[in-house]
Amino acid sequence: MAETEFEPRIIAFLCNWCTYTGADLAGTSRIQYPPNIRVIRLMCSGALDPVYVSKALLEGADGVLIGGCHPGDCHYQTGNYKARRRVAILKSILKQLGFDEDRVWLRWISASEGRLFADTVTEMVATLKAKGPNPLKGAWDI
Repeated sequence: MAETEFEPRIIAFLCNWCTYTGADLAGTSRIQYPPNIRVIRLMCSGALDPVYVSKALLEGADGVLIGGCHPGDCHYQTGNYKARRRVAILKSILKQLGFDEDRVWLRWISASEGRLFADTVTEMVATLKAKGPNPLKGAWDI
């Protein structure tokens, strides 16, 4: 019986105005990227509660991608700065708990950067394949 290759599951929280639109552009431009990502659209990356990121990781997601507007381009003025601060704090907490903080990525991708979105997803999938499955994935199995 052939052993199947590990395919990471990624949860992506994307800003409606920039990164989600960039992902849409990648799709409409037929730019190929791995299908390992599940997108949750937010109105702003600043609206992301770190509890949602923690919950995704605790429930077995192998990685979390947070996408927002470039600094200075936020439609709500300071949302991406809030996201940056929250992710920095979340990563420090994950590190203190002994969890691999590099499973959480924060990237700025504008609406016109469909190629960058596809390249980011491709890079994240490759990185997570090298890291292996989320160690918390099996911890909650009954």
